[in-house]
Amino acid sequence: MTKIGIIGGSGLDNPDILKDAKDKKVKTPYGESLLKIGKINDVDVVLIARHGREHTITPTGVNFRANIHALKEEGVTHILATTACGSLKKKIGRGDLVILDQFIDFTRHRKITFYDEFEPNNAVHTPMADPFSEELRKILIDTAKELKLKCHPKGTVITIEGPRFSTRAESKMFSQWGADVINMSVAPEVILANEAKIPYAAIAMSTDYDCLFSDIESVTWEAILEVFKKNVDKVTGLLTSAIGKI
Repeated sequence: MTKIGIIGGSGLDNPDILKDAKDKKVKTPYGESLLKIGKINDVDVVLIARHGREHTITPTGVNFRANIHALKEEGVTHILATTACGSLKKKIGRGDLVILDQFIDFTRHRKITFYDEFEPNNAVHTPMADPFSEELRKILIDTAKELKLKCHPKGTVITIEGPRFSTRAESKMFSQWGADVINMSVAPEVILANEAKIPYAAIAMSTDYDCLFSDIESVTWEAILEVFKKNVDKVTGLLTSAIGKI
């Protein structure tokens, strides 16, 4: 039976979106995870607010291992994630959606695997060539077209540690590396989902242009929030429409 995990935040705890919602704390070998369980369009859904219900958890402080483990324990069959991101390409405008297909992990202080050690003669090295589920990506892309949303069908995200934003030199380097957008959350989340063998896809919403372009104002947290609030309905609409097709 299909059960969808949604990892995100703002707007996703709206009672009009999630029906028959209830909270559940799950203890895992990696710590606790707070879930909200209910239904969207008669599909079983498990929500996680990545940074906490009041956005108190820093990007590095997110317990990614506990979250993915808790979703697996709850029987989640697919994960859809949402993330705000900065654009490293002028063609990806504020409010645009990007269905990610690749990532670059530029984090340094996070637990990036469930395997702190291997069992004797049983090393685990998870393939990561195509980390995002093509099946889920296609559903999201096709649904975005149906909803007439401005959506880029692929994109490489670079995940930085945070909570600070990039320097101009870093932003320029990330763009030269081939990254299309930048955020602080997709890695190691997608890595762990692959280790757990749960298909994972992510909807990135562009809220700013980092500090790459001299003719565009550099990113601020206040500007991110303003753009996100204006466009959050795009993300929730895409999610609620896509879930029934999985």
